[in-house]
Amino acid sequence: MLRKTDFFIDGKWVAPVVARELEVINPADEQPFAVISLGSAADVDKAVASAQRAFPAWSATSREERLALLEKLLAAYKRRMRDMAEAISAEMGAPMKLALESQAACGAGHIKSFIQVLREYEFEEPLDARNPQERIVREPIGVCGLITPWNWPMNQVTLKVVPAIAAGCTVVLKPSEIAPMSSIVFAEMMEEAGFPAGVFNMVNGDGPTVGEAMSRHPGIDMMSFTGSTRAGTAVTRAAAETVKRVALELGGKSPNIVFADVDLEDAVTRGLAHCFENTGQSCNAPTRMLVERPVYDKAVDIAAKYTSTVKVGQPAEDGDHIGPLSSDMQFDKVQGMIDAGIKEGARLVAGGLGRPEGFNRGYFVRPTVFADVNNDMRIAREEIFGPVLAMIPFETEEEAIAIANDTPYGLSAYVQSADKGRAQRVARKLRAGMVQINGTDRPYGSPFGGYKQSGLGREGGKWGLEDFLEVKAISGFEEGLG
Repeated sequence: MLRKTDFFIDGKWVAPVVARELEVINPADEQPFAVISLGSAADVDKAVASAQRAFPAWSATSREERLALLEKLLAAYKRRMRDMAEAISAEMGAPMKLALESQAACGAGHIKSFIQVLREYEFEEPLDARNPQERIVREPIGVCGLITPWNWPMNQVTLKVVPAIAAGCTVVLKPSEIAPMSSIVFAEMMEEAGFPAGVFNMVNGDGPTVGEAMSRHPGIDMMSFTGSTRAGTAVTRAAAETVKRVALELGGKSPNIVFADVDLEDAVTRGLAHCFENTGQSCNAPTRMLVERPVYDKAVDIAAKYTSTVKVGQPAEDGDHIGPLSSDMQFDKVQGMIDAGIKEGARLVAGGLGRPEGFNRGYFVRPTVFADVNNDMRIAREEIFGPVLAMIPFETEEEAIAIANDTPYGLSAYVQSADKGRAQRVARKLRAGMVQINGTDRPYGSPFGGYKQSGLGREGGKWGLEDFLEVKAISGFEEGLG
């Protein structure tokens, strides 16, 4: 069994202050394949002290010095892409094709994007042409605590670590204890790239212990958290004691509005594929499909037929199948939500309770579609985080917008219409941080984040960099004097 029980603190791999081991479970066979350590408040103290010592020198480095190290990180990441994909697949169940081409690849994509942002970003500028003596300066906020989830581990690690260090901050990372192996590989890449001791620190552990200690720590200036809304509120409460800045990327219950004028087969199957991707474990998954009434019945038939063709398979195998859920807790949650949908009277048209045929172990679930859902049902209001779609009919454009916005979340939304003017009109009225029209992809560098209980702040691009910067106004500034 793989043993990775040390933490990365002050440029070295060090043993935890108190030994407390945890087995990492492969969700495909429910068997442990690695052992890590769960940290304590004392380990957090050591990591924060290291980050504090490193901050004055690192924050004073030039843009060129930071760029050179980030380029080395990108090169190390590309060299070890396969290692990263294998770690992700083993720890959270992503099939190897998805793990390599999407999960691991997005980490490299984000590093490359932030390198470009750092090259071009203006950290200093005059207030405006009429007030050149008023200098606006953006400076690193300080020591940043970063907590990342298990569902897209490298997407979130690189969206936090890279802009923070690019901004001149030093960091303490706590990855999910469910999926820690990919972050250990990432820490090895940071070590290989040669970042100064203390710039990057990593402590494994659980939320109630390490996450809480980080959020309350007076030596941490900012917390950036991705995960459930419930856990995000806990981080915010703990951080309030020391008035930290808090950035949150939380849950979603994203609507996908399908109008009758589209190529229905394409729109419905594309929506389902996105909903089921990563076994439904994506915060921006389009899990509510709102379909215009004249084509609703046909859309339900298309959804049922498509879902019957979705393959479930082992993560280690190549192919376009979906893998298991990440953990026994997630398996039980999804089963409970499917049961709730049945009991609330939604019409089950595909999938349902239990494992797919041929599976008697592992956290595999059946891709599931409910029709005739109303927006008051739990399956329409709560984030399931599994391959479960709720289909809801609507009569008018106004009703579609009302249903779409009737949610405590506001992360993503999707609009499908042949009338591009209508699609853009609807997109403007949706209370969500991101709206995709007719399946258009989102490029690296576009801001990621949401409204309402989906979070605070934006990740990616210049917005992601600015999350880690303070704004200082210097009056009476004269160019070239200091």
